[in-house]
Amino acid sequence: MSGTRLNKYIASSGLCSRRKADEFILNGAVNVNGKIVNELGFLVQSKDKVCVNNKLIQPQKFKYYRFYKPAGYITTRDDDRNRKIIYDLLPEELFSLKPVGRLDKDSTGLLILTNDGDLINALTHPSIKVPKIYIVTVDAKLQRSELEKLASGVEIEPGKIAYADIQVLEMDSKHTEMQITLYQGMNRQIRKMFKSIGYEVKTLKRIQHATITLDGLKRGEFKQIKPSQIRELKNFLNRISKS
Repeated sequence: MSGTRLNKYIASSGLCSRRKADEFILNGAVNVNGKIVNELGFLVQSKDKVCVNNKLIQPQKFKYYRFYKPAGYITTRDDDRNRKIIYDLLPEELFSLKPVGRLDKDSTGLLILTNDGDLINALTHPSIKVPKIYIVTVDAKLQRSELEKLASGVEIEPGKIAYADIQVLEMDSKHTEMQITLYQGMNRQIRKMFKSIGYEVKTLKRIQHATITLDGLKRGEFKQIKPSQIRELKNFLNRISKS
């Protein structure tokens, strides 16, 4: 019998990832044509009506964009403190897309925007060590021992150890510029790491997330990610999830 697996159908609506869809199904929150379905392998047919928490859902076409976030904007859809948000810089047709992860107000660089819940989950799930690359500067000359400490791991919050791969790009008596690769997704991780050894990050720019780069974008600019790049990204995530 042909059809689309129920969890895939729900995920294709942009509501959530397939993993979260499985939770909805098992918890009895999904009904098809008015009947609760808690069978993970259930196949949805083209004329079926699927509801999650009594709300009708429909598959939508997945969209994938790169966005160069400037400083001064919050990575959120709404802000009750009336601060500037990234959606102030985006056209209305992209308002339904979610950012993959966050960049804090003072940070700049690459954000991936999509309505593909499975991809968001794969890029952010802590069990998958997805590399994110940043260019970071501090107004000080760092010692080798300090760089080694950051690489081996520092406690940024009680019980939370953060680490990073660090490559020095430029250094003089007054500043150090580094390329930093993270494999974790802790809030304000890089800033907290440097604060733990007594330094303040002056600039922080994300230049790459997994296989997607900032190349060719200007600040505040967005571009659609090519289908070939999405295939490459998903293949990469599939490989590292098995390693």
